[in-house]
Amino acid sequence: MDEPRSTLALWEYRRLVGDLYAEVRALPPQAGWRRWCRVRNELFRHHPQSPLSERDRESFGGLHSYPYDPAMRVEAAVDPADGAPIDLEHSGIGTTRAVPFGTVAFEIAGLEVSLMLYRLEQYGNGVFLPFRDATSGTETYGGGRYLLDTAKGADLGHHHDVAVLDFNFSYHPSCVHDPRWSCPLAPPANRINAPILAGERLSPA
Repeated sequence: MDEPRSTLALWEYRRLVGDLYAEVRALPPQAGWRRWCRVRNELFRHHPQSPLSERDRESFGGLHSYPYDPAMRVEAAVDPADGAPIDLEHSGIGTTRAVPFGTVAFEIAGLEVSLMLYRLEQYGNGVFLPFRDATSGTETYGGGRYLLDTAKGADLGHHHDVAVLDFNFSYHPSCVHDPRWSCPLAPPANRINAPILAGERLSPA
């Protein structure tokens, strides 16, 4: 049987991701990003809970990213939001119930942006921030990328009511790497009408 090894491996994987983000929060932003890229590649290549299939791990050459851009890091106040819960559509089977709890407004890429922050009832009310931008469907996955998913360790931190939003740490959901995963897609409310040339991309420049 795969159990309990499979669950223990997932437990370890999420702990390693949480540890990685704790390192990132303690480092200068660009140094933290370099560490994040390096460790994620190691996890994808070697860990049994990698989003990649065993076959794809053998030929994995590393994740593709845009160069680090300091202008893609902002800190934004979280303002309260009390919208109705929504069911986020998935890349495959299922939906995820998301409850809006706050908005973040900021300027990036020369554009005034407002994004919704959600808490995920199915994941212990973890904070979730997915988004789509003008690269979605071309240079990046059409269903969007994730910036925060605290239930799974992706946590850039906050200071009181000010959240750290560093789009250099944007990453693709697991379904991009293997269709066996069914992942929540970014909702229309979190569309940025400009290219976010930071974070993971589908292929090299």
